[in-house]
Amino acid sequence: MRNLAAIPRTLLTLLSGVVATIVLGTAAIAVGHFRPTSPIVQRIIELWSKAWLAPAGVRLEIEGSENVDPNESYVVVANHLSNMDVMVCFTAVPVPIRYLAKKELFSVPLLAQAMRAVGMVEVDRQHRGTATIESVNRQSRHVIERGHSLIIYPEGTRSRSGEPQPFKKGAFTMAAAAGMPLLPLTIHGTREVWAPASPWIHPGTVRVVIDPPVPTADATKTEVAELRARMEGQIHGRYRALQVTVRDGHGSAGT
Repeated sequence: MRNLAAIPRTLLTLLSGVVATIVLGTAAIAVGHFRPTSPIVQRIIELWSKAWLAPAGVRLEIEGSENVDPNESYVVVANHLSNMDVMVCFTAVPVPIRYLAKKELFSVPLLAQAMRAVGMVEVDRQHRGTATIESVNRQSRHVIERGHSLIIYPEGTRSRSGEPQPFKKGAFTMAAAAGMPLLPLTIHGTREVWAPASPWIHPGTVRVVIDPPVPTADATKTEVAELRARMEGQIHGRYRALQVTVRDGHGSAGT
């Protein structure tokens, strides 16, 4: 019955998302081609995100926005639960962010041109060689040079079980190499809205906790490994605290 009731909402959300991708993607190509750092580009991205979140019935609760300096660029690291995570992050983080998108998305007409126009980073997950790493680093430098932040999901892919997965080191190595602070972000609730491998979209509350940034400048290889372990423990801990908060019906996951 729950999935049957989800049919109208799923269709409405997908229709809204596709139309928004066509209309706003075209606008992003036009603006981004000439002025990729224009505030209009950011507004387009935010409108696109809301075109998915609003019809899906997502109620967004954000904690820790005061930890974000609007004049700073970060490497944002977050857990990954759902396709909705991208839209949630674009809306919740009060600085312009770009993300690492799998190569397959860059084969989708219009979406590919729009992502390139606004500066999304293309990643070939099937090939992890030197050429791929250099390509990602080069694209990421362009993001940073434009004064934008970069969001990376260190788990590498969405958690199918809903349980936190181990963090890979790439995000932390990249942040240290660029001397950019890490911004830890914890997401809870997107899996309940749109689970991996599920066609159904359900309304629900999504909670986002933004913790204070962590500097990486001059971090050694050992310190980068420690940062990875620290961020993994912190974000996984936050996520489990949010699970308890939701289960017990309390309002905040803050400590």
